[in-house]
Amino acid sequence: MGKGPPTLDNVRAIGVDEVAYQTGHKYLTVVYQIDRGCTRLLWVSQERTEATIRSFFAFFGTERSQRLEYVCSDMWKPYVKAIAECASQALHILDRFHIVAMLNKAIDEVRASEHKQLQADGYEPVLKKTRWCLLKRKENLTEKEEIKLNTVLQYNLKSVRAYLLREEFQAFWEYISPHWAEKYLDRSCTRVMRSKIEPMKKVAKTVRRHKPLILNWFRAKKAYSSGIVEGLNTKIKLTTRKSYGFRTYKCAEIALYHALGKLPEPEMTHRFY
Repeated sequence: MGKGPPTLDNVRAIGVDEVAYQTGHKYLTVVYQIDRGCTRLLWVSQERTEATIRSFFAFFGTERSQRLEYVCSDMWKPYVKAIAECASQALHILDRFHIVAMLNKAIDEVRASEHKQLQADGYEPVLKKTRWCLLKRKENLTEKEEIKLNTVLQYNLKSVRAYLLREEFQAFWEYISPHWAEKYLDRSCTRVMRSKIEPMKKVAKTVRRHKPLILNWFRAKKAYSSGIVEGLNTKIKLTTRKSYGFRTYKCAEIALYHALGKLPEPEMTHRFY
């Protein structure tokens, strides 16, 4: 099937992620080349374990692994551990996409819990139909959602405080200097910990644990991020939908290499005009 890409020698930046490809929590670990001049699928395998990602580095080779300059991934512990051991010289970047997703999940958890409590206590259901008002970016709100949000922000609710903490945190991504970004991150995490909102505190603890890898986004001059990876993941999902799903892993592997691997194409015997 022509699985091997044309060359692996010039790869300097990779993105690692997992993608669900079947129901029942069936995952693929995918590794992309995300260099500025080339983005493609390098490698795919089943599951999302430490052994899986180590298999990639075995396939890639020690020499090539040691020449990597940038690695983007999420906070999945097996990935972080294997990357630290197999490509320790590379700048390992955890970027905004996954952190914003965690903050949104925490806000939604706070909102759902508080909405149930307000109903149980017989109060007006002010949080009803406010999920997307609180989760969307302001510029993406519809006129109706914007009015609803402005109404909710007048109440002293945990959901509102969680939302405002998230909005305050967004300024972190505007920094350029890793030093000042770190100062702001420390202050933001302290404010979240003092908020006594447990789901938000859980995110702050996670951010603190991974602070050096998050700050690597600034050290890389914001040139590499998992945003590139998420774009390629979207193409994987599109390939899966067009195929109405894959019955076996082997079918998924072949389809994804041909769709995203930029494999060499044989010369045509005829030219079509």
